[in-house]
Amino acid sequence: MRGLRRLSLASVAMVWGRVPCRLNSRGGQPPAPLGARILTNPEDVFQHNMWDHVKWSEEEKEKARQKADDNSSLRIPLEEQGKYDIDACKYWDSFYETHQDKFFKDRKWLFLEFPELLPLGLESSATEERPCGLRAPCPEPGVSGREKETGQQRQHAPSHQHIDPLTSDCQQSCNQDGRDTAGAARQTSSFPGEHATFRIFEVGCGAGNSVYPIVSSIKQPVPKHDVILHRTFCPEDLARLGEESNKDTGAFLYCCDFSPRAVQLVKDHPDYDQSVCHAFVQDVCDEVGSFPFPPLSLDVILLVFVLSSIHPERVQGVVTRLSQFLKPGGILLFRDYGRYDLSQLRFKKGRCLSENFYSRGDGTCVYFFTKDEVHSLFSNAGLEEIQNLEDRRLQVNRGKKVVMRRVWMQSKFKKPQPLAPPL
Repeated sequence: MRGLRRLSLASVAMVWGRVPCRLNSRGGQPPAPLGARILTNPEDVFQHNMWDHVKWSEEEKEKARQKADDNSSLRIPLEEQGKYDIDACKYWDSFYETHQDKFFKDRKWLFLEFPELLPLGLESSATEERPCGLRAPCPEPGVSGREKETGQQRQHAPSHQHIDPLTSDCQQSCNQDGRDTAGAARQTSSFPGEHATFRIFEVGCGAGNSVYPIVSSIKQPVPKHDVILHRTFCPEDLARLGEESNKDTGAFLYCCDFSPRAVQLVKDHPDYDQSVCHAFVQDVCDEVGSFPFPPLSLDVILLVFVLSSIHPERVQGVVTRLSQFLKPGGILLFRDYGRYDLSQLRFKKGRCLSENFYSRGDGTCVYFFTKDEVHSLFSNAGLEEIQNLEDRRLQVNRGKKVVMRRVWMQSKFKKPQPLAPPL
């Protein structure tokens, strides 16, 4: 890296600016560009742990469809399904009580997948669609724990919108926390992060696996040479980067989760800093719930493995309500499970709630999306598609000689600018 620092900013950008790179566990220069590891010879499948842009044959597609049909043929009885809504908070609180913040690793891949989160201070921040285009999404560098089994990231579970808050202590806590925060903002005519120039909101923050990489980027802007490795730039950006990358980012992060215990873990983290981050308990399925910021105030909304935990019948309402908080030109970043991902095919009979919607053994739920569903979901909320991709990868356990087919959806949608009034 010392040699890299001696190069001029422009010359480094020419080499790296448009080549996003795969991180490795040992650090140093990555061995291959992200998204460029293509399996051309089946005999080489065990040469690497991950292969990108994997093509499925018609036979493989049909086999996956049959497996999903089979494991959903026996469903959880209707009279038992209600508990997965009513007790959702308890299921997630139990999870965090058991695992605390040690079950998942921080999402250090986050800025490779979504460079729009980097508060670089570039013109119109990261939410402006640039003429040089957005980089195609990168594969998630690795999964562990439940992520290896189902790809699950810690996010909030759904709750039924008509639940009596007295039926659950943690539901009562969720409601009260949200009302207290929003009420205080109304009384003072101010809100946390009101002076920020770039506002990010993560929905379903869990114990903070995305929170702290983002907080770190806000408090310690990414060095110039690292930024170039992580993002593409238009030529006019380069002239400003040297001056602006070391300035105060002016960014602020909001994060919420359905689980009070998860939010408390975030607040108890030694890096939690109220000057740049505000964590709060919120059930985003609550149609009358208030948020600690006003409409049209957010630059970025981050939805990573969270919408899949909400009942499919309520997801559209959630997205529509969230989109009201985006500024014109603001961007919504989405990553979640794709149809026929390995984790869907591994479900046993009797765990299916409805079509492509399942309950895990610990009571948490998951849905598996298609590309068309994702497009409709965000377009119906008035957002414009920037990117909507199906990320198919081959994950390999070289020790056990096991091949696993993973499917993720990754999308970016933008809130359009208002139409100019007629002259």
